[in-house]
Amino acid sequence: MTSHLKIYFEYLALQLVLAVIQVLPITMCASLCKGFAWLACDILKFRRKVIDDNIAAVYPDLSTEQRTDMSRKMWYHLTLMACEVAQAPRKIHDSNWRDHVFIRDKVQMTNYLIDYRPLVAVSGHHGNFEMGGYVTGLLGMPSYTVARTMDNPYLDDFINEFRGYNGQFILPSDGSATAIQEVLESGGIITLLGDQHAGKKGCWIDFLGRPASCHKAVALFTLSGKAPMMVSYCKHTDKPLHFEIGCTGVADPLSLPAELNDVKKLTQWYNDRLAEAIHDAPEQFWWVHRRWKDRPDRTRKARAAA
Repeated sequence: MTSHLKIYFEYLALQLVLAVIQVLPITMCASLCKGFAWLACDILKFRRKVIDDNIAAVYPDLSTEQRTDMSRKMWYHLTLMACEVAQAPRKIHDSNWRDHVFIRDKVQMTNYLIDYRPLVAVSGHHGNFEMGGYVTGLLGMPSYTVARTMDNPYLDDFINEFRGYNGQFILPSDGSATAIQEVLESGGIITLLGDQHAGKKGCWIDFLGRPASCHKAVALFTLSGKAPMMVSYCKHTDKPLHFEIGCTGVADPLSLPAELNDVKKLTQWYNDRLAEAIHDAPEQFWWVHRRWKDRPDRTRKARAAA
C-alpha cells in the first residue's frame, strides 16, 4: 500500500469513528471515554512512563495509586474532548451556547476581545482548548490560530474545517510571520498554545517547577506589537459538553509593570498564569504531552556571557 493510500484510509477510519460519535448521545460517549481511559491507562499503559514521570515531578507527594488515577482521568478528558469537537457544531450554536458555557470573567474578557487593539490570547494543553476558540467565533469575534500543519492532510483539513466553522482561521506555524503581522496591525485576535516546546534555543523559564523552553515571539507580540496578552482557559465542568471559560491574567502594554517589560520575565509570567489553571484542575492537563524535552545549553550560554 502506497503512503498516500495509507494516509487516506487512516482518514476514512477516523471519519467512520466520528460518524459513530456524532449519532450517539454525548452521555454515552462519556461512558465510552471512561472505558477507553481505563484501557489506555491500566491495560495498554500507553506512554505510561512519560505520564507518570511528568505527574510525579509536579506533584511529588502523590502516591502511585493517585498518579494512576490522575492519568486515567487525563485520558478521559482527552478523549471526551475529541467527542465534543465532533458534536459541538450540531449541539452548540448562537441561541443555546449559554446552556453549555459559563464565562467566569465575562466583563474583563469581553472588554479585551472587542477592544480596537490587537489581542494575543494564550492557553495551554488543558481542558478543551479547542472549544475556547469555537465559542469566541460563535460570539462573533473571529480569531487566528497559529498551528502546526498535520502530517495527514485529510485530518488537517478536517480539524481546520472545525476551527473555521465559526471564524477561527488557521495560520501555519512555518512561514506565517507576515500574516501574523497583518493580523496584529488590523487589530485582530491571535490565539496561541503557550506550552509548546521551542527547542534548546528558546526562552527557558520555570513551568510547573521544571525548566521549559518557550517561543520568544509570544512575549514579543505584546512588547513590540503592543497587543495585550490574555491568558485564558476552557475546562470541563460537571457534564460533557459543558465548559467554564476564564482568564487568569492580562498583561496590557498600556499598564505593564516595569518588572514584566522583558521577554524572559513576561514569558515566565504567562507560564505562571497557565500553571494556575492547571493546578485548579490538574486531571485535565495533557500529562502525555512532552512539554519538558531538552535542557538549556548551559555551556553555550556561559561562553556567550564570557
